[in-house]
Amino acid sequence: MEKGALTELGTATRILDIAERLVQVRGFNGFSYSDVSSELKITKAALHYHFASKADLGVSLIERYSTRFGDARADIDTQSTDALFKLRSYASLYAQTLRERRMCLCGMMAAEYATLSPSMQAAVNRYFAENQQWLLEVLDQGRTAGALTFDGSPSEVASMILGGLEGAMLIAWPTGDVAGFESCAKHLLKNLVPQQ
Repeated sequence: MEKGALTELGTATRILDIAERLVQVRGFNGFSYSDVSSELKITKAALHYHFASKADLGVSLIERYSTRFGDARADIDTQSTDALFKLRSYASLYAQTLRERRMCLCGMMAAEYATLSPSMQAAVNRYFAENQQWLLEVLDQGRTAGALTFDGSPSEVASMILGGLEGAMLIAWPTGDVAGFESCAKHLLKNLVPQQ
């Protein structure tokens, strides 16, 4: 790759890094190209060169975040076959984001869903669908192995876990109450463990 292409790639990555942080702290509607350009010390025209519109930037943010979250889920899968371990590790991903004084990128965008472009809405929906599908598979495997017990379908419980973690994160975020979030996550998952 030529040096100019590397520089362009580096600029695009830096734009995404700054925009991601801003979304996770302020929300998608809470920042502008001016915020990013002033932080990077580049012109708004340079931003538009990499991301023609804010919606294009938003889709790229969601896709990159989804890929990283997917990689983290895959890493959890390689560490253990134990379903409860996987669920606890998954909840830890949210806790780590909260420790960094950030919210889930797609959780923030879901709160602004009605104002997002159709392409961004579709990307947010894909993110949650991918997470729900992974949780569903973990729950199904765990119940089959006798490691988990729950009423209802794995799909229903996956929705409950995903909604519970996103909601607990939202409540804990204003004060940075990581311990409170972790307590909620622990109790949410505790109900899935067969009673001795």
